[in-house]
Amino acid sequence: MRRQVLSLLVENNPGVTSHISGLFSRRGYNIDSFSSGVTADPRYTRITIVASGDEQILEQIEKQVAKLEDVVQIKKLEPGSSVTRELMMVKIRAKDTQRQPIMNVTEIFHGKVVDVTHDSMVIELTGHQDKLDAFMDLLQDYEILELARTGLTGLSRGTSDVVIIDENGHLQGL
Repeated sequence: MRRQVLSLLVENNPGVTSHISGLFSRRGYNIDSFSSGVTADPRYTRITIVASGDEQILEQIEKQVAKLEDVVQIKKLEPGSSVTRELMMVKIRAKDTQRQPIMNVTEIFHGKVVDVTHDSMVIELTGHQDKLDAFMDLLQDYEILELARTGLTGLSRGTSDVVIIDENGHLQGL
């Protein structure tokens, strides 16, 4: 099985994320990660989907998504020609004596302590999924109270595949 990251530019219409995720469930495809957010142009949303499967399944996913009315553009985000990141927040039980070792590990991973109470800490960490997984491995001796991960998001490198959408909704390359 192979993992594929797709970056979709879609019209920012009500139900667009439901249509896309519904396509996956109707076809029996699994979504490993799904993240979305409005772009610099509020008419459009960028959705990043990570899916796994054999070549035939991944090809079918791309073809089926391309058929959806609201989808403007699909890009495969390949390693080396794209930049991908994930945000993770983890709440750890931490008494006074445990805080410094946790902060040391957090600093090594370029994380940030975003909240501290008398018995817990919340750490924010951004990076490649492997980095976040390695951070979690180092925290295995601590009690993880809560964990939230955003899912992968990303962009292709360079400007060769950037499109501009004019006021009439027409695609134009740079």
